[in-house]
Amino acid sequence: MEPDLFTAAAEERQEKDPSGSPLAVRMRPRTLDEVVGQQHLLKPGSPLRRLVGEGAAGPAGPSSVILWGPPGTGKTTLAYVVSKATNKRFVELSAITAGVKEVRAVIDGARRAVGGYGKETVLFLDEIHRFSKAQQDSLLPAVENRWVTLIAATTENPYFSVISPLLSRSLLLTLEPLTDDDVRGLLRRALTDDRGLKGAVTLPGDTEDHLLRIAGGDARRALTALEAAAGAALDKGEPEITLATLEETVDRAAVKYDRDGDQHYDVASALIKSIRGSDVDAALHYLARMIEAGEDPRFIARRLMISASEDIGLADPNALPIAVAAAQAVAMIGFPEAALTLSHATIALALAPKSNAATTAIGAALDDVRKGHAGTVPAHLRDSHYQGAGKLGHGQGYVYPHDLPEGIAAQQYAPDALKDREYYIPTRHGGEARYADAVEWTRKHLGRKRP
Repeated sequence: MEPDLFTAAAEERQEKDPSGSPLAVRMRPRTLDEVVGQQHLLKPGSPLRRLVGEGAAGPAGPSSVILWGPPGTGKTTLAYVVSKATNKRFVELSAITAGVKEVRAVIDGARRAVGGYGKETVLFLDEIHRFSKAQQDSLLPAVENRWVTLIAATTENPYFSVISPLLSRSLLLTLEPLTDDDVRGLLRRALTDDRGLKGAVTLPGDTEDHLLRIAGGDARRALTALEAAAGAALDKGEPEITLATLEETVDRAAVKYDRDGDQHYDVASALIKSIRGSDVDAALHYLARMIEAGEDPRFIARRLMISASEDIGLADPNALPIAVAAAQAVAMIGFPEAALTLSHATIALALAPKSNAATTAIGAALDDVRKGHAGTVPAHLRDSHYQGAGKLGHGQGYVYPHDLPEGIAAQQYAPDALKDREYYIPTRHGGEARYADAVEWTRKHLGRKRP
């Protein structure tokens, strides 16, 4: 649906006097060179640069594009830049409010514009994943015949939410989450730019760090929080946005946590020790502190995998698979959803029966090896497959366990110096009880003498 006279007049007034607009709107880039992040999409000759006229037209004109990325990464911003930089007609629709009727009206208008005065149309369709199959089908003739150049935005995986014919007629451009440095640069620009806060307040380092944690890579969220905090500071007559003012404004306390300092290791240590101590509530507290502070979820997942073997082991053989699955899921989904997965794994590990028998077993074995208690491999266990091995006695006297009724052969496996050494001392906690029974039975049938 094309804007009516009232909408057009409102937009014109907003452009002439943007002071009443939100900070996030005022700070929208006016050119592709002002766009923060997404440099992989802004190289010379890229589809986006061709859309604003930096490239060939005619038969080699720019293709329709689908912009896929998380909220706040610049999908609407890129469409806005195209609308301001191109000499084409620019029409914006939202899949939340528009339907087939509105889409067809835009397409009819685009055909008349091309035929009547040679003006091409760019259609920006926000949240295309909300369109049904029939609604998306209505776009196909216009895209295929280039009656419109489509810029569609989505936060959902387009391979699941966009029909294949439309995908095949468009270029899929993936927007990456903004880094802290990207958002930091945007905040600093907003503080001093004439379109922004014009130097009315300053932003100390600790407040900036907390604002970055709040933003979570979302530029719109960062600017919205900055504007609110700046307003609160000016109301108080303060020349800078203090951490206390920001906390009051966004109703979110700053976590005392330095990702590169002692707090990083202290809180991580407390998480693991709480899991080891089976205090699920304390474990969740420390997990929440790490999440809220913006800790790398992959770091947390790695610590959980270590805990599963170090402190639980065979008392719950499912602990390690749960931790590994959590790590894989976290790597695929990231925050904020990764918090659910990390909570799942943390609770499972904290409530699992505990055993460090696997940890002490390998520790004792390594200690012996490092002290030189190794010895030679018994001759009957040595490799007998190469030529001449038989003459050396390798493999002679070896009993194949599968040939015996009980599947266990009473023969020596360890070197002479260690033949009666016992490294694995299982507990009877949880699932390890059956391993305790198994190790007792096997050692007996191996003819091992108790040390």
